[in-house]
Amino acid sequence: MPVTARLSHKLYETFGEEAGADMVGWMQHIEAQRAELRELNELNFSRFESRLNELDRVMEARFAQVDARFAQVDARFTQVDGRFAQLEATMDARFAQFEATIVGRLEAKIEQRTADLMKWSFVFWCGAVGAVAALAGVLK
Repeated sequence: MPVTARLSHKLYETFGEEAGADMVGWMQHIEAQRAELRELNELNFSRFESRLNELDRVMEARFAQVDARFAQVDARFTQVDGRFAQLEATMDARFAQFEATIVGRLEAKIEQRTADLMKWSFVFWCGAVGAVAALAGVLK
């Protein structure tokens, strides 16, 4: 705020010619320093703003790199998921085949054991009937 003519005149009246001139000079000096400080502040702010913009560009580039890496990792996970699905299908088919083989063998063995049991049951039944018949013949 520059020193107005009215204020300058009032200072000259109040303090006298020499003190008024010193006071007006001092106020003009302060005003010049304020203007210089304002310019310096604006310059510093523009430098800060340019640095901030540069950092923003750098961060955007780094985030883009990280996003690209995440996309690569996602693609790898998709590949691995596909391989796991393929492996799961293969394992399911192999387990089904193995189960069918085991069930077939087990059924064959059960049938064989049942036939053996029936054969031996018949042999023991015939033996028991023969023994009862022999005993009945002896006791008769």
